[in-house]
Order: sequence, then C-alpha cells, then structure tokens
Amino acid sequence: MRNTKPTFEKIVPEFGESFLIKQHKDLADSRLPFWHFHPELELVYVNKGKGKRHIGSHLSYFNNSQLILIGASLPHSGFTDRFTANGKETIIQFKQDFLGELFFNIPEMKKVKNLFEKAKKGILFNIETKTTVGPKIEDLINYQGIDRILKFIEILKELAMAPNYTLLNVDGFAFEVEPQDNNKIDIIFGFVRKNFTQQITLDEISEKVSMTVPAFCRYFKKVTGKTFTQFVNEFRIVHATKLLAENPTSITDICFESGFNNFSHFNKLFKKFTGKSPLKYRNEMKQLLGEK
Repeated sequence: MRNTKPTFEKIVPEFGESFLIKQHKDLADSRLPFWHFHPELELVYVNKGKGKRHIGSHLSYFNNSQLILIGASLPHSGFTDRFTANGKETIIQFKQDFLGELFFNIPEMKKVKNLFEKAKKGILFNIETKTTVGPKIEDLINYQGIDRILKFIEILKELAMAPNYTLLNVDGFAFEVEPQDNNKIDIIFGFVRKNFTQQITLDEISEKVSMTVPAFCRYFKKVTGKTFTQFVNEFRIVHATKLLAENPTSITDICFESGFNNFSHFNKLFKKFTGKSPLKYRNEMKQLLGEK
C-alpha cells in the first residue's frame, strides 16, 4: 500500500527565475499529490485532455480542455487523467508578491490584484478566454528573463479583463491551512477515491482518522461545508459523468459501476448535481465531442 502523500507541496522555481513553468505531455502518477496545497497561485491550461476538477469542495469533469486559476493555499488535486492527440498541460505557479510586495498594490495593477482575490475560490475561464489566452500560456515557456515577465503580465492582464468566468468553490472552504487538518483530509479523500464504488460506513471512515462518528461528522461538515454522504455521492456522480462521456456501457451499468445500488436514487442525484438526466448528459457530451 502506498504511503499517504504529503499535503504540502514545496515549489522551487529554476535558478534565476521568480516563478515556475512546467509543461507535461505524458502523465506520471507521482507527478502531483492527490490532495495538496501550496502558497503559490496556480494557472493551469490543458489544451487537449480529460480529467477531474477537484478544487476545494468543488468536483466536476472536463472532456476537452480547460483554463483555471487556483488561489494561494486552495487545496486541489492533479487534473488530467489522460491526454488526447497532441495534448499537453501547462502549469504556472507563482507567489502573489513574485514581483515584490508592493507591485500589485499600485493603481495600475488593481484589476490583477482583484483577479488574485477571486482566485481564492478557483476560477474557470470560458471558451473565448481559453482560446485566446491558452496558446500564450503554452508559448511562455519559450521566453526567458524580462521577456518572460512581460509576457506573463500580459496574460494576467487578459485574465483580469475576461468578462465571463465561473467561480468553482463558491460555497466551499477557502482554507486557512492547519497541518493536522490537511493530514485528516488527505486520509479521508484518499480513502474515498480508492473505495467510492463500495459502501463506506461512517464507522469505517471515522476510524481511519481516529475520531468518533459524531466528532467526525461535525469536523467534516465544518471543513467541507457538506456531509460525508453528500461528498461521497458527488464523487460518485463525477465518476459517472466520466463514464457517460467515454463509455458506451448502459446507464444502468454505469449507475452500479459508480457505487450506487439504486437506479432511481442515482437518477435523482445526478440531475440534482448536473442539472440534467444521465441520458441527456450523455447525448449532449456526444454532440459536444463530435463538434471538436
């Protein structure tokens, strides 16, 4: 059994650089902890890939591409399950004061500073911004020194001016980091990730973090803003959206493969979580992927 990975990720830019840029074309299981945080903001652009978004208490699934900005110390997991043809992921990690403590406090930088504030909830940018800014993010790796800084400021400007976006973690926890809480959350989320297709009792999960059931229920609701049952069901629904988009298996089979043992209950929860029935979701994803 693999050891629980640390929840804090130490980010070190290359020598002589003030922020870190990484580009991935091949997935590696050990590349990122499942559930981690860092004081740096993180800008992620996936041009062609599929995976889960797990940011704070938000869970969703993307099937083609995405552009997101994650605020400082907002917990999240790695995003891309796999890349499609010519797919790659570009990640930029930077501290809010990477240009000095006062730079983003000057009047001209007010909109960018506001962008950083909104990022505390996690920002998903719409297709227009993604199409315009995404290639510039990928191209940033080809610049060095002051040219890279100037290009990056231009990117931040465009993101700050973007008119349409979605805040992902609106009702979740913004997170002021307590190491002991991170260890518990890491254990809980890791266990759910491995066992969500089976029944997980409150006795079982409470024992994993050495808590009584009542204490665990109070703790989990305080940290995530939802009950443990709600969280597990949402995790199962996210998995179901992935299967519906990728797998021709019957919806009934997908219900049971996702950990539900009642088809009616699955339909009800799926519609509550996504706003549409499993069949409608599958048909819309077929049309969407057929247009790409």
